[in-house]
Amino acid sequence: MAAVKETLLTAEGLKKLEQELAHYKSVRRIEVAERIKIAIEYGDISENSEYDDAKNEQAFIEGHISELENKINTAKIIDEAVKSDVVSVGSKVTVLDTMYNDELEYVIVGSSEADPFNNRISNESPVGAAILGKREGDEVEVTTPDGPVTFRVLAVQ
Repeated sequence: MAAVKETLLTAEGLKKLEQELAHYKSVRRIEVAERIKIAIEYGDISENSEYDDAKNEQAFIEGHISELENKINTAKIIDEAVKSDVVSVGSKVTVLDTMYNDELEYVIVGSSEADPFNNRISNESPVGAAILGKREGDEVEVTTPDGPVTFRVLAVQ
């Protein structure tokens, strides 16, 4: 039997998932059930596109609810308050792209909370995985779609 994979989350990330789950269970389920009810009232469901669309949406909603429940049930909360000089999940890290002399700041999060547009990168991403366990002053080479990039860790918070 395969081991259950933990979902690494911040306390804020867990709260967001719980809110999304509550919304899907209390609002979205009811909306799609109402759509199905209305579509059935149109008559013959064998050729009823509204009914088919609503049933497909219902399947998507139930699948998403199941996925959210799984993430919540396997959640491991990242303690963001723990300060360390080693990059770990929950760390805020400043790195230097040595080729372009460009400073970048990232927060290392679990894959469920990754949001690269807001500098929240997954511990499973190429950059996140490469800098995990590194300390201030360490350099790492990361293979990216654009080729290898060398980062120097400037600060770990």
